[in-house]
Amino acid sequence: METRKRSLAKAMSWRFFSIFITAGVSLWVTGSPATAIGIGLLDSLVKTGLYYGHERLWLKIEFGKPPTDYQI
Repeated sequence: METRKRSLAKAMSWRFFSIFITAGVSLWVTGSPATAIGIGLLDSLVKTGLYYGHERLWLKIEFGKPPTDYQI
């Protein structure tokens, strides 16, 4: 089972890379560095929370998990 800290660390590491991609695309589309930074930061905050929740939800889903051979 994965800890909440690990799920959060994974979310943060992914967002670190993603924020630069989003800001880069936003800069290319808008031509405004300030707007690109704002979009990148807002996008990162929203998606970090959603990713964390998605990870925690999948921990409760049995699909694809190997069966256990023991009982506690």
